Amino acid sequence: MRFRIIVIGGLSAGPSAAAKARRQNEHADIKLFEKCKNISYATCGIPYALSGVIKTREKLLVVEANLLRERFNIDVHLEEKVIDILPLEHKVITTKGEYFYDKLIYTVGAKTVIPPIKNIEKAFNWSACRTLEDFDKITQKGVLDKANHVTIMGAGLIGVEVVENLVELGKKVTLIEGGDGVLPMWENKFRKFAQNTLEAHGVEVITNTFVKEFNVEQNKIVSIPTPLKEIKTDFVIMSVGIKPNTEMLTSKGATHVRNGALKVNEKMETSLPDIYAAGDCASIKNTLTNEHDYLPLGTHSNKGGRTAGANAAGGKELFKGGYKTAIIQVFENTLGRTGLNPEFMIKNDIDFKTNLVIAGATPSYYPNQKDIIIETYYAPHTGKILGCEAFGEHGVDKRIDVMSTAIYAGLSIQDLSNLDLAYAPPFSPAKDPIVVTGFVSSNAYKGGYDEISVNHLYDLLINDLEDNYQVVDVRNKEEIEKTYMIPKAIHVELDSIRTQELLNLDKNKPTIVYCAKGIRGYLSYLLLKDKGFNNVKNLSGGFNVWDKLY
Repeated sequence: MRFRIIVIGGLSAGPSAAAKARRQNEHADIKLFEKCKNISYATCGIPYALSGVIKTREKLLVVEANLLRERFNIDVHLEEKVIDILPLEHKVITTKGEYFYDKLIYTVGAKTVIPPIKNIEKAFNWSACRTLEDFDKITQKGVLDKANHVTIMGAGLIGVEVVENLVELGKKVTLIEGGDGVLPMWENKFRKFAQNTLEAHGVEVITNTFVKEFNVEQNKIVSIPTPLKEIKTDFVIMSVGIKPNTEMLTSKGATHVRNGALKVNEKMETSLPDIYAAGDCASIKNTLTNEHDYLPLGTHSNKGGRTAGANAAGGKELFKGGYKTAIIQVFENTLGRTGLNPEFMIKNDIDFKTNLVIAGATPSYYPNQKDIIIETYYAPHTGKILGCEAFGEHGVDKRIDVMSTAIYAGLSIQDLSNLDLAYAPPFSPAKDPIVVTGFVSSNAYKGGYDEISVNHLYDLLINDLEDNYQVVDVRNKEEIEKTYMIPKAIHVELDSIRTQELLNLDKNKPTIVYCAKGIRGYLSYLLLKDKGFNNVKNLSGGFNVWDKLY
């Protein structure tokens, strides 16, 4: 009898598993079951298909079932739903029959969470945005074409991508989020950068709000009451979260994390014998915490599926896990992140230091030069890089991928300045922002430099009723005339610090210096330290970051 492998789920992890299993074992009997009409379509592309960036629905179809059948000899069963799994009997029950397996690969993904909203069952003009069926519902019969205003519920990755694409389509959009800001994977200031960008493009962003009711007339949502206001709308798209489809195995005793995602090891094996899992239904290890985490991204889905397929067919592949690397486009800007963030580290008593730099993504002499903001988190005693976040119009993807690689390799912030990164004016300055991050972080790590975040400075100024701190603006007069000064700041230009007596400054007072981005603040920091100022800090990111947040 041929060795029998069954794959359940045909989106991304499933076809990846089936194809790898075939490459590993030419003689196995491999069956793939998918409850819908299509396999292997690009769910991540759906928001961009709404706006027409992806021109047709067919472009979302990455692999046709016949390709798996003909090229890989996979027995693909479309529109055949698996309704039960009997692990002790090694048997799968579907709507059309019963099948035995030697190895089972479970890749059924997750479903959109639909909140218990009053009157939602009476309305037709709402949808999730996660499957091809969702896409068809949104676009069918010109529903979206007729909608002038669309409300998006949930400000995670998919929600924000949908918002951007609907605005590009010419729609008025309101984004409602239950938390205190958009894109909760990111640190607070970066979330604020993203929200500012959305609002600059006309998006109404409402946070700290949970929708409890729809006002429905003639089976149509006409408005959404919230504590802030009543939102008149023509269509609602749900993107408030997902829940893994794991009941068939958790009910049989499979171990799982809190949200139901199945715990798997590096071989993608579940706790049930001969059953593997991958994709959005699986919980892989966070390699920085060594704990199971939930990382529902296409990168992990494909790698996990490949590993499961190889091992089910007799291979010896390992997928060690991930550490929350992510990226998103928000109109002209990009946000990227990798590793641990401050909120998690504070909550889990992980000691860390922070460094933020603003640097040119390309040289100042090259046309259309843009800045990039990079914040790095590292261990105070070893300098080991723990996480990084970035924001800008150009080159965020490159820098986040470099930092992700640095984290995987266990590099320290002192290693960054030794990286041999590609350089040419269209792509990077001679001192790449990652190298600059290494220089600045290393200065702080070695004790020769101290900085303060804009958030910390804001809190100090709010509570400094007796003027115990002095803030020094070292920008030139023309810069200040075009903008403003941080409250309570004293103006002393950088170039005059070396020559002036600085009679209006108290050497014994804690002193915070700032410029536009940070470099002149650093030079001022050095000069003031040389002149006997005992407690000096440079404002990380300078006025530019302050202005974006306050």
